[in-house]
Amino acid sequence: MERIIMHIDVNNAFLSWTAIDLLEKGYPEDIRKISSIIGGDSSKRRGIVLAKSPVAKQKGIVTAETIYSAKRKDPSLKIFPPNHKMYKKRSDQLFNLLLKYTPDIEIASIDECYLDYTKVKSLYGDEIEFAYKLKEEIKNKLKFTVNIGIANNKLCAKMASDFQKPDKVHTLYSYEVKEKMYPLPIRDLFTVGRKSAEKLENIGIKTIKDLAEQNPYNLKAIFKNNAIRLVEIAQGIDNEEVTSEAFNPKGISNELTLEEDLTEIEDIYKVLEKLSDMVSKRIRKEKKYARVICVILKDNTFKRYSHQKKIKNPTNNYSEILKYSKELLQEFYKNEPIRLVGIRLDDLQEEKTYQISLFEKEPKQDEKVEELMDSINKKYGKELLKRASFIDNENK
Repeated sequence: MERIIMHIDVNNAFLSWTAIDLLEKGYPEDIRKISSIIGGDSSKRRGIVLAKSPVAKQKGIVTAETIYSAKRKDPSLKIFPPNHKMYKKRSDQLFNLLLKYTPDIEIASIDECYLDYTKVKSLYGDEIEFAYKLKEEIKNKLKFTVNIGIANNKLCAKMASDFQKPDKVHTLYSYEVKEKMYPLPIRDLFTVGRKSAEKLENIGIKTIKDLAEQNPYNLKAIFKNNAIRLVEIAQGIDNEEVTSEAFNPKGISNELTLEEDLTEIEDIYKVLEKLSDMVSKRIRKEKKYARVICVILKDNTFKRYSHQKKIKNPTNNYSEILKYSKELLQEFYKNEPIRLVGIRLDDLQEEKTYQISLFEKEPKQDEKVEELMDSINKKYGKELLKRASFIDNENK
């Protein structure tokens, strides 16, 4: 049976959730129907637009511009502060509603998730009919709207949910990719950020079709190891599973908020090195091993992204955590300015099991080195032994 995956995305989440909260507290108008924005903390982010109403959009206001600039475009603009605690509550309401139907849900961010419908189709019937019923249930019970994309993989489901908004259901099955996805501009391709799109356009690749028909070898000089994956994405190829582990709530994570935006993947690698060191020390201290590794990014508009991977052999090793984290970053980083980077270790286990092939040796040597470093630093001070890469970075 071919997979059926849904991507469920809240329409204009921060503004919609703020509107509902205000109405419940007696505010006289629905801010979704007037010129309004959700504005960031001016003391920390110089007052930028985090979300805008359709009316504000019509007046030329865009996400991430300064509030000062937005007010110049529309002096009557109404500004409301973000409330992340309340957003988390609304998000939980959505995911709890979805869990009534299936446990196979992967949370991608606070306002979007993937749902594997394959196993429950026999219970609930045709996926398109179900999606429309689900969309209406969310609207009636939770008072906000969502877009639902339906496809045979996560990539195409995500693309489908972005087609036309708000409050829509769209399909992008494998047989529809050439008709619905190929004609779109290259900038609309999921995972292709602004910088990558500019590089592609500069070499004559203007549409998704242009990229899909490329020989990856011709892109190697520009995109290196990502060239093959880029072409596969343009062709609508994606074999990634919906990951819905019942994670240990005591998963280990560290996040770093950066002093300035990072725009180069090499700079983010350096942050991942530091984070991998931090989480690997913590998990070794607890004498546990992680089966799932997750990389978290937050861009300069506060949009949070995450991408996770279930690994064959659980680990608490710095080098392995860093390796998988870099792979995850390469798969989902959109070349947008990044303000926060995080790593989370989940599905923690007390014992390490190792599935070894005929051509592999169990990597015990690295583990002994890690344990020795931990032991020496614990005894003589945590900064006594440092990784060579950290010293190199400090000296630059």
